[in-house]
Amino acid sequence: MSAAATLPGIGRPRSLGKALPGALWALLLLTPAFVSLASVSFYPIVNGLYLSLTNTSLITQEQDFTGFANYVELWGDPQFWNAWWHTMWFTAASTVLETVIGLGMALILCETFKGRGLVRAAMLVPWAMPTVVTSKMFGWLFDGQNGIVNYILLHAGLIDQNINWYGSPDTAMITIIMADVWKTTPFMALLLLTGLQTVPNSLIEAARMDGAKGWITFWYIRLPLLMPTLLIAGLFRALDAFRVFDLVYVLTGGGPADSTETLSTLSYKVLFSTLQFGYGSAVSTAMFATEGIIALVFCLYLIRQIRRAQ
Repeated sequence: MSAAATLPGIGRPRSLGKALPGALWALLLLTPAFVSLASVSFYPIVNGLYLSLTNTSLITQEQDFTGFANYVELWGDPQFWNAWWHTMWFTAASTVLETVIGLGMALILCETFKGRGLVRAAMLVPWAMPTVVTSKMFGWLFDGQNGIVNYILLHAGLIDQNINWYGSPDTAMITIIMADVWKTTPFMALLLLTGLQTVPNSLIEAARMDGAKGWITFWYIRLPLLMPTLLIAGLFRALDAFRVFDLVYVLTGGGPADSTETLSTLSYKVLFSTLQFGYGSAVSTAMFATEGIIALVFCLYLIRQIRRAQ
C-alpha cells in the first residue's frame, strides 16, 4: 500500500461543496439568479436614474449631463402635480373601496353555505379578465349616449338626462375607479379569505358561547388577527394601483382635459410622444420614489401592529 493511500484525505477526491465554505457555496449557487435579476431589474433602474440627470432627447439629439435640472423643472411643472394628485386620489380611493368590499366578500365566503365553491370560483372571473377587456366593457356600459347604465338610471327616474361618464372631467375618474374596483376586488377578497381561514375556530366558538354577537366577534377577534394580512394586502394593492396605466390609457387616455392623467400615462407620453428621455425618466423616478414612501409607511405601520400584538 502506498504512503499516499495511508494518509487521511490523500488520494480521495473531495467534492466542490465540501471544499468551499458554506456561505461561499450558497453565494456561488445564487450567482445565476443575481445576474438575471440585475440584468432585468437593477440595470434599468440605474440607467433610468442616470437618464433623469441628463437632457437626453431623440428630437434634439442632445445627451448632456444636467444634474438635477430635470427635477427642478419637475417641481414647478403643474402638469406633473396634476398627474401626481390624480394618481394618489385613484390609489387611495380604489384601495380603500376594494379592501372594504373585499373584506365583506371574504366574510361571506368564509361561512358555510350551499354552492360556496361555485361562488368562490365565479368571483374570480372579473380579476381573471384582461384589463383591456375590462376597459372596453366599461366604456360600453358607461357610454354617454347608448350605455346601459344611463338607460337603467333614466328608467329608474334617478337622472333626467344622459350623463357623459368618461367624457366629463367631473365623472371620468369616478368611472375609472368603479372599473378598477369591479376588476380587482375579487383579488383582495381572495387574500383576505386566506387570512380569515387562519383564525382559529376555537376562539370564534368560545366567543359565541360567551354570548358575543357577530359584530363583537369580528371586531375583537377576527379583525385584530386579520390585521397583518389586511395591511399586506393593502400594500400590494396600493403599489399596484399607483402604477395604473392600461385602464386609464384605454378608457380615457388621460382626458378629458387631463382630468384622469396619471404618472404612468404622463411618463409614457413624455417618453414616447415627445421623446424626451431625460425628463420622462425624471417623471418615472419621482413615481418610483413615491411608491417607496407608500411602501415605507405601510411597513412601519405593519411592524407597529405586530409589536402591539406581541
